Amino acid sequence: VSVPKGSLCNLNVKVNVGLPPDAVYNIVTDPDNRRVFKNIKEVLSRRVLIDEGHRQVVEVEQAALWKFLWWSGVMLVHVLVDQDRRDHSMKFKQVKTGFMKRFEGCWVIEPLFVDEKLCFPFQPKTCEDYHSCTRGKGRIASTVSLEQLIQPAIVPPPPISWYLRGITARTTEMLIHDLLAESARIRGSFDPGKSLEVHQESKDLHQIDQISDIKERWAFRRRLAKQYLKRFFDEPSQ
Repeated sequence: VSVPKGSLCNLNVKVNVGLPPDAVYNIVTDPDNRRVFKNIKEVLSRRVLIDEGHRQVVEVEQAALWKFLWWSGVMLVHVLVDQDRRDHSMKFKQVKTGFMKRFEGCWVIEPLFVDEKLCFPFQPKTCEDYHSCTRGKGRIASTVSLEQLIQPAIVPPPPISWYLRGITARTTEMLIHDLLAESARIRGSFDPGKSLEVHQESKDLHQIDQISDIKERWAFRRRLAKQYLKRFFDEPSQ
């Protein structure tokens, strides 16, 4: 989290997810993804303004839940979303200014070549290269990046700005938490033999919720992400 001049915060998150980019993109852009992302209380309206097959521009208005320390509430979010399956990106921007002068950001989902060592000394740059050098046996995960900028019309002084920054970080943390949980659920449905592993991931994610200090939560989450990715890398490719 950084604090550019005149802004409340600029938040950047990067996490590895054990699903290929297309599957992660489907989760993030699903019109019914409130079943995955628990902070979406209700989708009030959704209009597709442009539909080019691979690319859509959608106007979305929804009620979002927020939680920070002992406080919680609901805020209305009205954004224009530009999503493109070709590069697995989703850009969003606030439609009308009010209390928030700027609220914008972008999801980017990039392929992570799990079995890249099979291509040595060749370094694949595209999924086609990777598929070719692993003879179709290489597994693909994803690196998911989320960047968002929040700039109120008037930046409040401390300690109010600290609380608002905490709400933003916590809400983003909830999004990543839910994305990882859905990824674990999907991987478990692909392979029933992984049901115990998925159950353990769910327990780990629940344990994160019990940690009150946000820095400790993110440190614990980073350790878990490394463990999950190591297990994913250590699994034998089919």
